[in-house]
Amino acid sequence: MKILICGSVAYDSIMVFQGRFKDHILPDQVHILNVSFLVPTLRQEFGGVAGNIAYNLALLQGNPLPLGTVGDDAAAYRAHWDALGIDHSAILHVEQTRTAQAFITTDLDDNQIVAFHPGAMAYSHQNPIPDDPQIGLALVGPDGREGMLAHAQALAARGIAFLFDPGQALPLFDGAELLAFARQARYLAVNDYEAKLLAAKTARSIEEIAAGLEALVVTRGGLGSLIYTGGTILEIPVAPAQALVDPTGCGDAYRAGLLHGIALGLGWQTAGRLASVMGAIKMEHSGAQRHRPDREAIAQRFAAAFGYRPW
Repeated sequence: MKILICGSVAYDSIMVFQGRFKDHILPDQVHILNVSFLVPTLRQEFGGVAGNIAYNLALLQGNPLPLGTVGDDAAAYRAHWDALGIDHSAILHVEQTRTAQAFITTDLDDNQIVAFHPGAMAYSHQNPIPDDPQIGLALVGPDGREGMLAHAQALAARGIAFLFDPGQALPLFDGAELLAFARQARYLAVNDYEAKLLAAKTARSIEEIAAGLEALVVTRGGLGSLIYTGGTILEIPVAPAQALVDPTGCGDAYRAGLLHGIALGLGWQTAGRLASVMGAIKMEHSGAQRHRPDREAIAQRFAAAFGYRPW
């Protein structure tokens, strides 16, 4: 079974500020905000939701099929996918554009300030869902607004179960549109801040939204995650990380573990724990796609954290 990943493909320019944003931003003066953060190091990484999730699914020996749009500068990314054996036939080249670019500054508390140039991503609606009978599960993640709407509608029309993961794109939609996504999706995933925003925009509690889904997942950073399913709330603990290096891409790694657990039918307790393990492994490395454990190493990390193997 192929897992279709609809979302952004981007280059990440990652910078680390050797201080804390809160020490340089005056809450009562944000209306005249004018700050500069000295970042001694700068590196460019492969990123984007579709790219990151596909990468992590490849580590798990899943069968990812990223669907996104790239610009004239995408040769390096395509070579990267080739080296990993990831099928990128569903990636559309939009001529005379640049691949999306994320400029990420992280402080010592793992807070992030991100500037994002969409580039080719703005044309994601021109890239339809492939007519591939092997696609059995999908994710609709942050992408061009019209593309997200079109992809969710097409997946629902074809009866393909998908996880709706609005992420940073959540503010692009009003309450009615978000409720429509929730009706079309089988699963939904947000972080704790996004959960509050989702509830505010839809005038529905998280419990009310979850009632129409097979599962609604809320990640809470170091507090673990909650999975609302079948009228109950499962508390998923964090997997211990050996070092807290870089949070960039941790949410995408988590979602890859979740999707793999769904695809294998592992059950929500195990799928949630696998997601936590993937997030912890990613946290230990700089960049979103530099961790390289194989499937057996991931299983061993899972067993060390939770006392049993996932497979």
